[in-house]
Amino acid sequence: MDRKHELAMQNDSHTLESLSFEEAMQQLEQIVTQLESGEQTLQETLFLYQKGQALVQYCLRLLEQAELTVRKLSDGKP
Repeated sequence: MDRKHELAMQNDSHTLESLSFEEAMQQLEQIVTQLESGEQTLQETLFLYQKGQALVQYCLRLLEQAELTVRKLSDGKP
């Protein structure tokens, strides 16, 4: 991966934390659409794939946090 994409990935990790679940899912859907078009270079495809993976991991973390919150509320336990 070139330096430009490395810097973009670093910036993305900072901005991921500011996204809502819905915003992250929307970005993920856009990435899937781009990847399905097949119009990118190999390097661009790898970059989009990595960005997508980061979004998936972020969304999973948010879902796990939500699940824990629901369990706490359902059980009445802290």
